Amino acid sequence: MESSDVQRGGGSLRRSPFDLIMNQIRRKRAASDRKPLGRFLSRDRTGIPEDREERGAAEGAESECDAGWGRVCVFLQRLGKKADSRSLNLAHCDLTATDLLELATLLQFLPQLEEMDVSWNGLIGGSLKALTSHLQHAGGVRALRLCSCRLDAEDLAALGEALGCVPLLEILDLSWNSGLGGGALQGLLGKLPPPLKELHLVSCQLNAADATLLGGLLSGLSGLCVLDVSCNPQLSQEVEAFREFSSSLCHAASITTLRLQACGLTEDGLHALGGSLHGLPSLRQLDLSCNRGLSGGLSHLTLHLSHLTHLQSLDLHLCCHTHTDLQDLIQALPSLPALTELDVSSNKEVGGALHSLLPALPLTQMRRLPLNSCSLSQEAFTALAVCVPYLRSVDLSWCKVVGGHLPLLLDALQPAVLTELRLSSCELTTDDLQHLAAVCRRGLLSSLLVLDLSYNASVGDEGWSALFAAGGLGSLQEVDLSLRPLTSAPCTAWLPALLCALPPLPALTRLSLQGWTSSPRDRKQLKHCLRKKSVLLEWDSPNEDETSSFKSTNQESPEE
Repeated sequence: MESSDVQRGGGSLRRSPFDLIMNQIRRKRAASDRKPLGRFLSRDRTGIPEDREERGAAEGAESECDAGWGRVCVFLQRLGKKADSRSLNLAHCDLTATDLLELATLLQFLPQLEEMDVSWNGLIGGSLKALTSHLQHAGGVRALRLCSCRLDAEDLAALGEALGCVPLLEILDLSWNSGLGGGALQGLLGKLPPPLKELHLVSCQLNAADATLLGGLLSGLSGLCVLDVSCNPQLSQEVEAFREFSSSLCHAASITTLRLQACGLTEDGLHALGGSLHGLPSLRQLDLSCNRGLSGGLSHLTLHLSHLTHLQSLDLHLCCHTHTDLQDLIQALPSLPALTELDVSSNKEVGGALHSLLPALPLTQMRRLPLNSCSLSQEAFTALAVCVPYLRSVDLSWCKVVGGHLPLLLDALQPAVLTELRLSSCELTTDDLQHLAAVCRRGLLSSLLVLDLSYNASVGDEGWSALFAAGGLGSLQEVDLSLRPLTSAPCTAWLPALLCALPPLPALTRLSLQGWTSSPRDRKQLKHCLRKKSVLLEWDSPNEDETSSFKSTNQESPEE
C-alpha cells in the first residue's frame, strides 16, 4: 500500500501505511458503536435481524388476514350482502349445502363475529354439520338464528356438539323447523351454554314428548329470560307431560317473557301452568293468545296472577272467552299494578263487558289496549274515550260502531301521544275523515307512526283529499288505504293530494293502495315519487307486468 500526502494548512504531512489502516479500523468501529447491538443479534445462523424477521411475519399475517377478509367480501357480495365483521346476515339467500361449506371456511377470518343469521334457507337442511364443525373459529358469537332451514334431528345433534365452542351464546332461534319435533331436542340436552338468555322454538311441531325434553333443557338455564314455544298445538296434548314442563319453569326463575301462543292449551293445561306462576316472579310478558280451548277456564290463570307483580303485558286475544272468563279477569286485574298492555281482542264477549273492564285497569299507565273484533256497543265505545288519552296504540278494526262516531274518540286524544291508529273495516264516513284531518292540523297526531284505514270504501273522495291536505303527520312510517279483496274504486280525484303530501313525510317506508285504480300516468308518477324515497308500494296492477311485485297483505277478520 502506497503512502499518502495530506495537505494541512500550507505544508504536508506524510502518513505511513500502518496509520491509514488503523484509521479505517477506527472509523468502522465508531460507526458500529452508534448502532444498537441488538440489531445484529439473530435467532439463528442466518444472520437475519430479529425485528426484520418479526416485521416480516407480522406483514405476512396481515396480508393473509386481508386476503381472508377479501374472500369474505366476495362471498357476501355474490349473495347481495354487505360485509360486517360483527354481524353476518344471510337470511333469505337461497344458500345451498355448498354455500354453507364455503361459509364455514370463512369463519376463521371473522374473529369479531357476534351475530350470525342464516334463517330461511331451506336448502341447507341436513348439512348443518358443515357449518357447526367450524364454529370454534366464531367463539364470540352471541346470537345464532337458524329459522326455517328444514333442520332435522341430525342437524340438531351436530349443533349440540358444537355449542361448547360458543360459550358466550345468548340468543338461539330455531323457529319454523318442523323437523325438530318428536324428540330431536334430545340433541341439545345438557349442551346449551349457561349464559343463554333467549330460546325460540316457534312452530317446530313439538309434541308431548318434547314438552318433557323442554323441561330438561330449562333445568340448566338459570339465566334464561325469553322462552317462546308458540304455534306448537300438540305441545300440551298430554296433561302430565305439560305439567312436567310447567313445573320445570321454576328452574328458570329469571324468565321475563313466556310465549305459549297457539299451543293447544286447555283448562287442564292452564291449571298446570297457573300453579307454576309463583316460580316466575320476574315475568313481565305472558302470551297465551290463540288458545281457543281456554274458553270457560280462565279462572285457572286468574287465581294465580297475583304472583306476577311485575307483569306488564298480558295477551289473551282470540281465546273465545266467555262472560264468566272476563268477570274473573276483571277481579284479578287490580293485582297487576305494573300492567301497561292488555290484549283481549277478537273476543266478542268483550264488547258487553268493557264498561266493567276499564275501571279495573290502571288507566293512567295503560299504553296498549287493542279491541279489534270485539263487537263493541255504543256504550262500550263511549266508555273507551276515558282510556284513549293515555294509549300509545289504538286498534278498533272491524268494530262497525266506530263509523260516524270517530270524533268522540279523536276529541279525547292528547297531543303527540298516539303512535299507532288502526281503524280497518270500521265503516268510516267522509265526515270521520274530515274530522281526522282537523285533528292532524292541530298537531295531535304528530307522533303517529302507523295509520291503517283499509277496507273503508264508504269514505268519499272529499274525505281522502282532506286527510292528505291536512299535514301534521311528519313521523308517519306506514299507511294502509287498501280496499277489500276483489273490490276496486278510482282514486283519481284524491291522488294529487296524496302526491303533494308525500314530500313532508320523510319517514314513510310503506304505502298500501290495494284495490284502488288510476290512470297509467298517475300510477307511474306515484311510483316514481316513492322510489326516490325508497318506499315500499303495495298496489296491485292488473294491467301491468308488475303484478307479482305488489302483493296484498290484508286478511279477513277472524271474527267476521
